[in-house]
Amino acid sequence: MSWNKNSHGLPFLPGFTFPDVTKSAFHRCQTLEYKNGFPVPRHPILGTGKDLVVAKQLIQPEMGDIVFESVTVPSKLTGEDQEEGFIPFFVALDKKVLRLYAYFKESVLFSPEEDYRVRPVVVYYYLEDDTMCIIEPRVQNSGLSQGTRIKRQRLPKAEGGLLYSWRDLNIAMDLEVYGVKYRIVQCDTFTQEFLEGEGIVLNSPEAMPVDPYIKRRENPQPSFTTPSEFDRMFKFLTLDRMVLRFFALWEDADSLQGKTRPVTIQYFLADDTVEIRMVHEPNSGRDPYPVLMRRQTLPKKIKLASATFPSCVLEISSQEVDEYYSPKDLQLGQRVKLLSRCFLLYDCDAFTKEYYEKNHPEIEMKTIKLPKKIDKRLDRKKEVPPYNGYGSLEDSLQNCLALVPKRPKKDVLKMLEKSNMVLRYSAKLVSQNPDNDGRCFVISYFPSNDMISVFENPTRNSGITSGKFLEKTRVRKPGSTVDNPQFYSPADFAIGATIRIFSHRFMLTDADLFVLTYLEANADNIPPETLESVRRKLNVDGTNDKAWAQMGTEDQT
Repeated sequence: MSWNKNSHGLPFLPGFTFPDVTKSAFHRCQTLEYKNGFPVPRHPILGTGKDLVVAKQLIQPEMGDIVFESVTVPSKLTGEDQEEGFIPFFVALDKKVLRLYAYFKESVLFSPEEDYRVRPVVVYYYLEDDTMCIIEPRVQNSGLSQGTRIKRQRLPKAEGGLLYSWRDLNIAMDLEVYGVKYRIVQCDTFTQEFLEGEGIVLNSPEAMPVDPYIKRRENPQPSFTTPSEFDRMFKFLTLDRMVLRFFALWEDADSLQGKTRPVTIQYFLADDTVEIRMVHEPNSGRDPYPVLMRRQTLPKKIKLASATFPSCVLEISSQEVDEYYSPKDLQLGQRVKLLSRCFLLYDCDAFTKEYYEKNHPEIEMKTIKLPKKIDKRLDRKKEVPPYNGYGSLEDSLQNCLALVPKRPKKDVLKMLEKSNMVLRYSAKLVSQNPDNDGRCFVISYFPSNDMISVFENPTRNSGITSGKFLEKTRVRKPGSTVDNPQFYSPADFAIGATIRIFSHRFMLTDADLFVLTYLEANADNIPPETLESVRRKLNVDGTNDKAWAQMGTEDQT
């Protein structure tokens, strides 16, 4: 069934047209491509929605012009005749941005002191795709929502639905975007050179106007109220996050043990508050709550309370306090009584020393050396219990070091470099039992984690179940101790040598060709006897393909 309106013979009126429900593609086919940097047009075969395009029939004169037209093929150009390569505009203008400095005035309502505020912004114009964004630089502690005002996009003009381009930008002009009028006053050097290179005459730059709010704060208006001794807001803005840190000892003589405990006293310069924190020693048995005194102002001199009012329930306010603690009252080497607790100040950090040298040079900040406290528990050597034979040595040792054992650390770089390497040896079981004669094994050594696995080759009519003899595990050498274990390595696997694996003795009889390649690559760590034995065996037996074909395949999982 065809969905074309002409095939039905219906007029092109509303209600007489039927869309093609089988169509799923509505894009236009590409008709331009680049080859070696040159644009090459391509004749479209499919139209919109992958509909076939009817080829245009040429008349006879046009066909003759095409046949007899002389085609000149340019030869290879050299020297001055060689043309420059074609560079698309999005490559030439990539990462090239015009930057203009502007401001806008924000109206302030219901304020008798100010009518507007001047807020500077930066206008970025991206030449690659003609997009723009407006960003307001953030000012610390401004209390305003600053940052990105308009995200990167094509900005429309106020009239006609047109979009801004770089030809519309200039200095000393108004840029109206979404109802906000931005006044452009300056630009950077790249923007100036670009616009002047395109033939745009730039206006004279203007100065950024001063915000009346900031100007009024610098030059306060005369008032009839009595001014305070200092500006708390200025103190907060200039001294915020500046803290004097003292290291002290809390001489808790009233306690049952009468011990001294280390604490840190932090004095916040922004609001003259003090906080005391405990320094807990490891395994001290104390609760993990370090704050001894929360952040607060500490009174130094308190007025005498009224005789008729109980002092035990009297809340201390600024009216009852004559003087608070200040940085002058905190000196190294002196004892300070804070809330009926005695503290000995013996050291401070570098910022505190620098602050006192700059603001209070008359106070000498000399560190007091305290006698070293010797902990007998640290001198006691930890004894590791003997290995019980269960699990690996590393796992058993972790159970002795921590209550919750952790996984032993592995050499990740070694595992990544040698993850696919396997050294295979053929061996025979050395035993006094005559039933074990003729049993052949394949010993695989994994250099990534120094593990060994043993696989027994099947033998017909032997009556012995073949297959996996030993899973991947690390094998200690005979005679090595638990404190200093020594494990087998490729240096110990010489052809003809006998190795002992968990009370079983195996004599190595052959090796893979990759073993010789690996040993030669690591000849510095391999004894010459081991390397020479492998070379001698492989040179005698040749490739040993037939012997290795009978060994079977090991299950490495």
